[in-house]
Amino acid sequence: MQQFKLSRDMISMTGQFYPTGHILMMLPDAAAAEAAGRALMDAGISAADISLITPEAMLRDIVRTVGSSDMPLPSVGTEADTVRRFSHYAAQGNHALLVRAPDDAESDRVMEALKGHSVLHAQRYRKLVIEDLA
Repeated sequence: MQQFKLSRDMISMTGQFYPTGHILMMLPDAAAAEAAGRALMDAGISAADISLITPEAMLRDIVRTVGSSDMPLPSVGTEADTVRRFSHYAAQGNHALLVRAPDDAESDRVMEALKGHSVLHAQRYRKLVIEDLA
């Protein structure tokens, strides 16, 4: 498991956080995130495909991507609302994992490995769709 680093490919055309082919999940604290990360690696998911996001990194790197999306303009996406939800979790001290899951089979494997873990919320970023998983 690695520390999260925001990259350009995680940003949508409108400038919001949108890591296509990944699942972002919120967990209660650092210990829960570490335990979930170990469970994912035990299930055969590469450590390079798992990033730990601290509350500080969430607020500093991801939440700031909302930018001017509060402007009252029509939007077909929910990226800004999703980032605000993650901001709420981070403000409470919750940690996150970002896990590469490019297809249905990998997404299912991730969620199966996390059964019994305290995932507060999980979303899968697919092309043009944000899917609630937990």
